[in-house]
Amino acid sequence: MNDIDGPLPPDVLARRLTEVYDLIGPLYRRTQRSVEQGLAVHGLSVGVRAVLALLHRNGPMTVPQMGRAQAISRQFVQRMVNDAAARGLVESVPNPAHRRSSLIRLTDEGRAAITAVLDREHLVLREVGGDLTDADVATCLRVLGAMLGALDHVDLA
Repeated sequence: MNDIDGPLPPDVLARRLTEVYDLIGPLYRRTQRSVEQGLAVHGLSVGVRAVLALLHRNGPMTVPQMGRAQAISRQFVQRMVNDAAARGLVESVPNPAHRRSSLIRLTDEGRAAITAVLDREHLVLREVGGDLTDADVATCLRVLGAMLGALDHVDLA
């Protein structure tokens, strides 16, 4: 029997992490549908929402930086940036660190749009409940971060 607070043996850990993967798929799909339903009000796609949220959280970024941060292809991010730019939600500005790779930043309209979306999502997430503690959430983030890190070798193209 394993000490509850000690590291799990690799085979036991693998079985337990499979349980996590089994929850991530349905959670992701339901979340995406919920987000899509909420975004319909704002006329945004899930991809554009992801770009806007990333820029809201991190400030101006290049398209390749956004792709790496979201673990999606640069080409997909570029399409989402183009969609957002066509709607006046983001703009391209010179990048002092790299002449050929512009920075993408939120416009005032983009900032207002993502703030409204995030406020709506915050209200939904307040309903999670379950008496979760900060330690529970920290552990979840640590586990998911480790799982994501184990897949760093997977090509995003």
